[in-house]
Amino acid sequence: MFRVAKHLMRNFTHTSAVDETAYVSETNGVRSLHLGSVTVQSAMRIRDPFALELTYTRGIMCFLLFKNNVKDMLTIGLGGGSVAKYTYKNCPEIISTIVEINSKVIQMARNQFAVPENDDRMNVIEGDGLQYLAEHINATDVLLIDAFDSNGIPPDFCSQDFFDQCSVTLKRDGIFVINLWGSDKNFDIYLQRIEQSFEQKVLMMRTGKPGNIVVFGFNKTPSNLSVAHLQERAKALEAQHQIEFSDFIDKLCNDNQVYQKRLMLRGDASNI
Repeated sequence: MFRVAKHLMRNFTHTSAVDETAYVSETNGVRSLHLGSVTVQSAMRIRDPFALELTYTRGIMCFLLFKNNVKDMLTIGLGGGSVAKYTYKNCPEIISTIVEINSKVIQMARNQFAVPENDDRMNVIEGDGLQYLAEHINATDVLLIDAFDSNGIPPDFCSQDFFDQCSVTLKRDGIFVINLWGSDKNFDIYLQRIEQSFEQKVLMMRTGKPGNIVVFGFNKTPSNLSVAHLQERAKALEAQHQIEFSDFIDKLCNDNQVYQKRLMLRGDASNI
């Protein structure tokens, strides 16, 4: 496992995002963050700054469907801090660490997007996410990768070595979550690499057409993937969160195979 970490540190230098131009726009009460292009990287409803405005950010929270004892979460890429803020307010049991390479983004997230100052439950670190991953082994329950620049997902964040490292950084039963763009011509390649790193223990979920696709990778198969159990879990979560977990289960069932009323991981589905 340490061989992977050293390999990453030797060959990856993630520098393009350091000088990325960040700016803010506002429309109809929604403030958006842009990095070098008109593409919206993060969005916040000004009157409800801790809510999850974009559908894909609510989809990311579906890791709660698969693991009910999450204690720590590591995020690479801050943006406007949507998921970090939501988790901070609504999941007090989770300690969050967020690594962001661009100091301008951190400043803008604090000043324009209501990201709280660091405390014992949330810590924003200015640094290279690739190096941070390489230096932390078996370190977190949930690893979220939401690192985009003006050109999309940086090349260093979609290589086979990178996804291998993500598996190593997670705990034995950890969950990997990544936000990908469905129209990316390399999407299938990225998905295949994730499947290899997580031994086919992968689910995908479209959150819009043709937009964001959330992909989940599991170091260990979740204990119960029956649709009935997931629906029950969704209803319990909906009593605590303003997130449409039941709708996301429908999306999961549409985007992955269901066999004998059980949601199948991609490796399981290939053996039917």
